[in-house]
Amino acid sequence: MSDARFPFTKPLLNKLPLPEKGKRAYYYDTKIKGLSIAVTDKGTKTFLVYRKINGKPERISIGHYPDMSLDDARAQAHEINAAIARGENPNAERRKDKEWTLGHLFELYLKHYAKAHKKTWQEDEAQYRRYLLAWGERRLSSIQKTDLQALHLQIGEQHGQYAANRLLSLLQTLFKQAQEWGWNKANPVLGVKRFREKSRERFLQADELPRFFMALEAETNANIRDYVWLSLLTGARKSNVLAMRWVEIQFEQAIWHIPETKNGTQQRVPLVSKALKILQERRQTLAGTEFVFPSRSQVGHLTEPKNAWKKLLERAQLEDLRLHDLRRSLGSWQAATGANLSVIGKTLNHKDIATTGIYARLDLEPVRAAMEKATDAMLEATQAITQHQQMTIEKD
Repeated sequence: MSDARFPFTKPLLNKLPLPEKGKRAYYYDTKIKGLSIAVTDKGTKTFLVYRKINGKPERISIGHYPDMSLDDARAQAHEINAAIARGENPNAERRKDKEWTLGHLFELYLKHYAKAHKKTWQEDEAQYRRYLLAWGERRLSSIQKTDLQALHLQIGEQHGQYAANRLLSLLQTLFKQAQEWGWNKANPVLGVKRFREKSRERFLQADELPRFFMALEAETNANIRDYVWLSLLTGARKSNVLAMRWVEIQFEQAIWHIPETKNGTQQRVPLVSKALKILQERRQTLAGTEFVFPSRSQVGHLTEPKNAWKKLLERAQLEDLRLHDLRRSLGSWQAATGANLSVIGKTLNHKDIATTGIYARLDLEPVRAAMEKATDAMLEATQAITQHQQMTIEKD
């Protein structure tokens, strides 16, 4: 639809095209003065009244379409126009009521934005509970740039620079949403300098593998042990492994079909022989469950086993190794055993504009072969190092 001004009808509103990623498109009704509708790249449609009040442009949010009908939007717009004619500013009245606390803003953010648009909304919730609960009763206008700089530095020192930067990103989004909902002050996060992040290169080294595998096999909790094994053997993201369902496993083809990854795409993961064996054994003992890793204490699946992972690393005498590094370890060992970047990208489902087309054309068998070769190399390296250590002991 090329003309941004037209008489609104329900069929036309239903067919409005989505704008480019990160953009908003605005369309204007020719029947009611100022009535418009904003469309986001996610498909959210919001009725607004766009008018100049005392020479200043104002966008007055009415409601989301189709939750609010077109007739109701026009009726609301008519009332707002009448209020403007009386010299009132509806946004000014709303802003008096929108001096929210940070806690209230976060509740609104979760309910009306994060859960609707973000697969990682639970990570946002965890960040808020970990770092921002003490600020829950603070009014938004009381939070200044200097406060955020101090908080950023504190989190960086206590929890790491990466965590501090992610918290700033969350706060920036929160204040941006507050502005969308009528809060009329500047976003205090803008201008707070983030820490420079280095690309993480940690993966399991050859001399660490024996300790790691011994500690893993000593794990008495089968859920944890198998979860860590499958994380390493598939190279999949931890959230996908945790949420793995039996219906996604094609045992005859030895393929795991992930319906949706963090990239927003599907993924077919070849299952190497050891991964397939683990899944077959779990299926025998977990008949009737939905998830491969069901939660023992609540409905749903296993959540990230931070304490168990920490204990595993202590047994293996390993430091600075994260669960996500298992994914990187598979890719690194693939590279070490001769796999090319396209095969590694296909394995890890990297979404790179320059190489996505190459990944899409790759058959799974070369990927499976590279995964088998890499996992065999890890196990062989473990065996070789263990034998060498045993021979050294015998000589002594």
